[in-house]
Amino acid sequence: MERTVVILKPDSFERGLVGDILSRFERVGLRIVGSKTLKVSPEFVAQHYPDDKDYLKSVGVKTIASHEKRGDDVKAIFGSDDPAEIGRKIRHWNMDYLSKSPVIAFVLEGDSACLVVRRLVGHTNPADADPGTIRSDYSNDSFDTASKENRSVRNLVHASENAKESDKEIKLWFKKEELV
Repeated sequence: MERTVVILKPDSFERGLVGDILSRFERVGLRIVGSKTLKVSPEFVAQHYPDDKDYLKSVGVKTIASHEKRGDDVKAIFGSDDPAEIGRKIRHWNMDYLSKSPVIAFVLEGDSACLVVRRLVGHTNPADADPGTIRSDYSNDSFDTASKENRSVRNLVHASENAKESDKEIKLWFKKEELV
């Protein structure tokens, strides 16, 4: 059994999609072992999106690859082509967005939970998400639009990328006694 973190971002909450999204996870047999609704501070979100050079660079590299795939001029959009600098900008957008209104945090448990959740959620960029995934079905935002508007992409859900990240995020978002 594996556990993973899912954060329903402000756009899920504001659009009334919480029940629809949560039912997707339950239908595949994942079990909710912790949940809470909370308003997080920018300082708390800064722990979720670390100011770590490797993390910032990885975010920037993924962002650059996504934009280049579309033929975008990365330097024109971000004012730089340095992955760490782009990652830092995106980190700040994500911190602003996640702390702007309530979110719902879940810990889900099941066989290969991280992989199952990532497949259900879909690509980080809703424009690239496969049909039938949460981000494809419920979001029409894109990295391109978000970058041009200097904001975080409204992709509804955060999902831990792997078991290592999940362990770290569970400890950040939940106390041991909040999990069953």
